[in-house]
Parts: sequence; structure tokens; C-alpha cells
Amino acid sequence: MKINITHISSLFLLLGLTASCKDELAKINKNQNEAETPQPAYLLTSTIKTTTDSYWGVSNNLASSLLFVQHWARVQYTDPDRYIFTNNDFNEGWSTWYSKSISQLKLIQKLVANPENNNYKGVSLVLQSWIFSLLTDAYGDIPYTETGDINNFLTPRYETQESVYRGILNDLKNAQSLLKADGEAIQGDIIYGGNIINWKQFANSLRLRFALRIADRLPDLAKTTLQEVAAEGSGYIKSNDEIAQLIYQDAPNRNPVSSSFEAREDYRVSKTMVDKLVTLRDPRLEIYADTTLKKTSEKYIGLPNGLTSSEASSIGFDLTSRPGIYFRQPKAPAVILSYSEVLFGLSEAVSRGFITGDAADLYQKAIRASLEQYKISNTLIDAYLRQPSVRFDPNNYKKSIGEQKWIALYGQGLEAFAEWRRLDYPQLTPAKAGALGGKIPTRFLYPGTEQSLNGANYQEAIKHQGSNSLLTKLWFDKE
Repeated sequence: MKINITHISSLFLLLGLTASCKDELAKINKNQNEAETPQPAYLLTSTIKTTTDSYWGVSNNLASSLLFVQHWARVQYTDPDRYIFTNNDFNEGWSTWYSKSISQLKLIQKLVANPENNNYKGVSLVLQSWIFSLLTDAYGDIPYTETGDINNFLTPRYETQESVYRGILNDLKNAQSLLKADGEAIQGDIIYGGNIINWKQFANSLRLRFALRIADRLPDLAKTTLQEVAAEGSGYIKSNDEIAQLIYQDAPNRNPVSSSFEAREDYRVSKTMVDKLVTLRDPRLEIYADTTLKKTSEKYIGLPNGLTSSEASSIGFDLTSRPGIYFRQPKAPAVILSYSEVLFGLSEAVSRGFITGDAADLYQKAIRASLEQYKISNTLIDAYLRQPSVRFDPNNYKKSIGEQKWIALYGQGLEAFAEWRRLDYPQLTPAKAGALGGKIPTRFLYPGTEQSLNGANYQEAIKHQGSNSLLTKLWFDKE
């Protein structure tokens, strides 16, 4: 008995020491600069910054969608400009937007449920809807309702693009009802500084964007959505001062385009864009492009898309135009949704008979808003709009709006890519040495990790949508 008591006493002493050591280790390993309970304001700031960095960054913008729509071209390491990719090349957006952006927004919604702050919840739903649209427009069918809840849905099922769009339109409608200008204040908003009226207008502007995205498939829902926006009464983004954008700061919080050019010189303005702006005598040319490093009679020279590395090298850096300094500076704004886009959208909505108005006037106002966004003078704007080549054609509104919207969306690769597929204008010539048999990609590839980590649901998506190919057309992209 004496021996047993001794052993038992020793055991309790050991357990006590172990517990004490664990407590000490926990104290030592605690990050003194990290909040134990996440705060909605910090999560909101983090989500906006993380998502926008990815939206304007290399993988989803510079090295893919900006090349597909021929805003930019590659002057070295040209495989992406020739549509040569692996499924690992498209992992960054998928990973970031699901594991960070959507997860943090869902957490905000949980944190503000008690005590309830509907403005935080409304703002998070607006951002969540935008992010899901980025995912579905890039990949097609995606995990949607089962995301952000890893405890219950470790392998979330994919849902059709139609279901996703119906869902995010409903979420935006709910967000609009939650957002109250006289409600509780929010912090951490680095887009609108907590101005809830701006968020309500941004929500409606996204509803306009998404209504038009599905207009060729679900015209009745598109029309109903715009009628609901009109009845709600908050309106849309109504000036360049209300653009939804993140204005960057100096390093380390600089624009990701600036970061890319600081390290290397992979990109030039596409010849397609430069030639179009020259033909139209468009004053945005000197904003969108730099003059060539070596003086040339043309001043601005674009690089053809899809050259081999040796072909691009033979043309060289000095005789082609870099993207303009406006886009390469550390504090360059990353636009999410512009006033110009809203006006183009309203012009199209009138042209489709969804709303009443003057489509030609809205179209001209959209172009004016784009030029004013870059501080171009009224004299130059008026001269530009008087040109027959810029005039609105009501019999082919998709061409008029598609070509001018393509110019106005310069730098917003993913949005320009979605609108080019939807409107089918401008009519682009595929990459010179492209790897897709004379065709331009119409989607991103699902990441390779989905095949191994969510294989059954991935296979169901492939069965429904089509092969995991760059050329598989998405649901909204109707002929």
C-alpha cells in the first residue's frame, strides 16, 4: 500500500507539472499582437484587401484574363499568352476566395448575429455576392451553399451557374433590406469608409451587372430584378466619386500591378488595344500606354498577343509600350465597379426593353464617364463623341456597347473577360501562336487539388458542365 500511494502521488505530481508546462507553453506561444476573438472590422478590412489583391493580381488578371481579352500581352515567358496552362495555374483565385474571403465573410455574419449588426451583415453579403460571381464567371459550376462551413461540409457539392446566380441575386436583395443608413456604424470599410448609402448603391449596381449577365438565359428574372431595384429606390452608383474601388497606399500596401512591375517586365499593352485606340483617336491612349522607350514615329506601339518567346524577344522591350504609369503606380486604384459600367448597363437594359430610357444618351454618358475617370478634358471628350465611329447603333447595341465597354474596362481583366464572352464584342483574333487551334479560352481550369480533395463532387460538375477544358463554354455564355 505504501508503494502504491507513492506511485499515485508521483503520478499526480507529474500530471500537475505537465499541465503547468502546457499553460506556460500556451502563454509563451500566444501572439501578443493578435486578438483572441476576431473582430468584424478587422475581418472586413482583411477580406477587402485580400480579395482585391487577388482580383487585380498576377494569376487572375495579368497572366490570364487581361491576355485573353487582349488588353495586355506578354513580352517574355509567353506561354500564358499562347493559352498554355496547367490546372495549377488557376489555383490562386479559387484558394484565396474560398479559404480566406468567403470564410471570413461567413465568420463576420456569425459574429454580428448576437448582438445583431445588420449593416455588417449587409456589407458582407454584398462582398460575398461579388466574390461568388468572380468564381462562377471564371470556372462555371462551383461550390456555393455548402461553403464556409468546414465542420459540416468538408467536401462541398458543386452547384450550377444558374443556381449560383439566382442565389447571389437573392443575397443582394436581402443585403439591400439589411443595410440602413441610420443603423449601427461599421468600421474597417476601406472602400466607402462606412458610408451605408454608398453600399446600397453598390449592391444595386451589382444587381444590374448580374441581371445582364443572365439576360440571355433568364430575361424575365433579369427584368424583374431591375424592377425591384427601381422600386427599392436607393439607385445605382451615380458619379465617378462613388466608384467601388480600393485605393492602395505605399509599400507594403501598394497596388499588385505596381508590385509586379517593380520585380520584372513581363507585360506590354496589346497591339489590339493600341490599334483600336489609335483608329478611334481615343484620348485614353496616353493613359493606357506609355510611349516606347526608344523614340518612334508612332509613339505608342502594342505587342501582338500570343507570340513565341523568341518572336517577342526579337521585337523587344524598347520598341513596345508598357501599360501606362497610371496603372503601375503604388497608389493606383483597383476598380471593382465603375460609374461608366453602370451607365453602359442601363443603356443595354433599355435596349433590351427591361427599363425605359434613352439608350443612346446613356451610352454616350457611359463613354464620357470613362474619359472623365482619367481626367480627360471636355473638349477632347466632345470631339471623341462626335465621331461616326463612336456613334451608338441601336440595331446592334451589343457591338456598340461591347466595344466601348471593352475599352472602358481596361485593367479589369476578369470583368472584361466575362463581358467579352457575353456580348461577343469586340471580335478578337486568337493568339498568333496559340495552343487552342485558333480559339480563345472561355473559362479557367478547375484547380488540380479539387480532383484529389473533392473528387466525387468535381466529377459530378464535369459530368454536368463538360470537360475541364479552357474551351468549355459556361452557362451564361450563350451564342
